[in-house]
Amino acid sequence: MSDGLVSSLNELGSASYLSSICHLWDEWVGLGNLEDFLSYLDYLVWVFTPLAIVFILPLIIILLLYLSILFLHVYKRKNELREAYSNNLWDGARKTLATLWDGHGNIWHGYEIHGLEKIPDKGPALIVYYHGAIPIDYYYFLAKVILLKGRTCHSVADHFLFKVPGFRLLLEVFSVFHGPREECVRALRNGHLLAISPGGLREALFSDETYPLLWGRRQGFAQVAIDSEAPIIPMFTQNVREGFRSLGNLWPFRWFYERFRLPVAPLYGGFPVKFRTYLGDPIPYDPNVTAAELADTAQKAVQSLIDQHQKIPGNVFRALLERFHRKGKEE
Repeated sequence: MSDGLVSSLNELGSASYLSSICHLWDEWVGLGNLEDFLSYLDYLVWVFTPLAIVFILPLIIILLLYLSILFLHVYKRKNELREAYSNNLWDGARKTLATLWDGHGNIWHGYEIHGLEKIPDKGPALIVYYHGAIPIDYYYFLAKVILLKGRTCHSVADHFLFKVPGFRLLLEVFSVFHGPREECVRALRNGHLLAISPGGLREALFSDETYPLLWGRRQGFAQVAIDSEAPIIPMFTQNVREGFRSLGNLWPFRWFYERFRLPVAPLYGGFPVKFRTYLGDPIPYDPNVTAAELADTAQKAVQSLIDQHQKIPGNVFRALLERFHRKGKEE
C-alpha cells in the first residue's frame, strides 16, 4: 500500500472520529434542545409580556394613588406642621411622621381609637397593652396621641431593637428606651405618658389567635406606677393578631429564642384587617395596693378588653370580611 493511500485512510478515519465526537457532544450538551427551549422561552415572553403589563401598571397606579392620599393627609395638616417646625425641629419631624402613620392606618386598616379621652391632656399615665406580632397598632396609637393630644408618649422597648442598624435616631426622637425601672419612674414623675407591654417580645412571638396574655409574674411595670403615683390605663387593639402572624410557636424558633434570646421567628401578614384600639378605665394610684395586686388588676383589665372586643379564635378571613362588609354598609 502506498504512503499516499495510507495517509488518505488516516485522514478519513480522523474525520470520521471527529464527526462522531461532535455528534456525541451535540447530544450531550443538547444544543438542538437548547435552541428549541430558547425559541419556546421567546414565545412565552411574547405571549405573557402584555399580560404582565396589564397587571403591573394597575399596581403602580394604585401605589401612586395611595402616595397621593398620604400627601393629602400631610397637606391637610400643613399649618400645624409649619407651626411645629417653627417651635422645634424634632416636634415638626414627629408630627410629620405621625401624619404619615395616621394616614397609613386610615387607608390600610381603617384605624379607629375608642376612649382616647381617657388619656390625660397633661400629667403622667402608664399605658399597658397587648403586644401583637408587630405592634403596628401601637404606632398608630402614638400617631393619634401626637396629633390629637399634642403629647409624645414615651415607650419601653426590648434591647434587641437598639441593635438594629439605623434605628437609634428614630428611637431617640420618639423617646423610646429599654429601661431600667428608675428611668421609667423618672419619665412619669416628669409628667410624661409612658407605654409598656408587660408581655413584650415573648408575647409578640408566642401568643396566637386565642390572644393569651403572656405576662408571667412580671410586676415591674406595676412597681413603676406605684413609685411614680401614676394611674395605669389598659389598652388592646382588635384584630391586631390578624394583621401580622408569627411562626414563633414552631419548635425550632421557640428553642432558639429560649436558648439565645434572639427573635428569629418568621413573620407573615400585612393583611388589611380592621383595627380598633380600645382604652379601658384608668386604674388609679392606691398606696395600699401592692405591686403584685396592681399587676393582677392591670392584667385582668386588659383581658377584659380582649374578652369584650375580640372574637376568639381570631381569623384573618373573618376579620377581612367584617371590615369590608361594614364598609359597604356605611357607604
